[in-house]
Order: sequence, then structure tokens, then C-alpha cells
Amino acid sequence: MPGGAGLPSGGTGYGLSHEARNLQWLLTDVVEEVPGVRSVAVVSSDGLLLLSSDPRQRPDGGGPGDGPRHSSADLATIVAGLGSLTTGAASLMDGGTVKQTMVAMEEGSLFVMTISDGSLLGVHTAPDCDMSVVAYHMALFVGRAGHVLTPELRRELRQSVEAVR
Repeated sequence: MPGGAGLPSGGTGYGLSHEARNLQWLLTDVVEEVPGVRSVAVVSSDGLLLLSSDPRQRPDGGGPGDGPRHSSADLATIVAGLGSLTTGAASLMDGGTVKQTMVAMEEGSLFVMTISDGSLLGVHTAPDCDMSVVAYHMALFVGRAGHVLTPELRRELRQSVEAVR
């Protein structure tokens, strides 16, 4: 993976660390490998966008960016709000930790999965996607990303998103 998938050949990922480039590669893999995925966003536990499939929000400029209003910032806001709502509901119901939320809509679906550090992975899909395939790839991402999403890496990712805006 020279320079990271979606990064310029031989590039350094615009100053991003190896861990940050790997997470971006994993996110890009979800978008490119899972049919029907429109956009993906990783949101920190405090609701800030960390990673995105939106080319306007990514340091490498890649990705389809076909999400709500074509903005991963909008997807991040929705994911953070839904995560907060479901966490509150689970608390009121003594349900424990929310692991995954799915919203089925007429024109698509929204999946939200908790990452071990409290961050959230949100995936917006087309209506004809295979939900089990989406959930499987989300679980793979969460399993691979959860242990590397340190406070330092979250700070680096947040700064890279801010720099692109």
C-alpha cells in the first residue's frame, strides 16, 4: 500500500501518520468494496468529524462523497445526534451499551456502530444494499480501528479535517 490507498503515488498522505493513512484506507475500502454505500463518516465521542468519504473533507481528495446533501459534515451531525439519542434511550431502558443502530428509509438506510473509544462509524446506503454485508464490513472497520483510535490520532484526524475545510 504505497502512500496509502487513495493517496498520491509515493505520497506521505499530506503529513498524516501511518495510522491515520491506514484508517483512511480502511474507510475508503468500505466505500469501494460494499455495493450501495453512499457515504461514510467516523465521528468522535464528542460529535466531531474525524474521517470521511467526502472528497471535500478528506486530505487526499478521494472518495465518492454521495451522502446527505453530498456533505460528510451533514452525515457526521446526523450520526452524532442519533448516537446521542440511542445512548440516552439505552440508559433509560437499562439496556447497556448501544452497539449498532439502523434506520431504514424509503430511499436508503443509515447504520451507526460504536467504536471502542466511544467514537461512531456512520454509513449511509442506497435502498437496495445488502444490510448484512454493510454490517459485516462495519464490524471489520470497528475491529481494526478501535484499538488504534488513540486521543493523539483523534486529534490528528480532527486537525486534518479542519485543514481541508
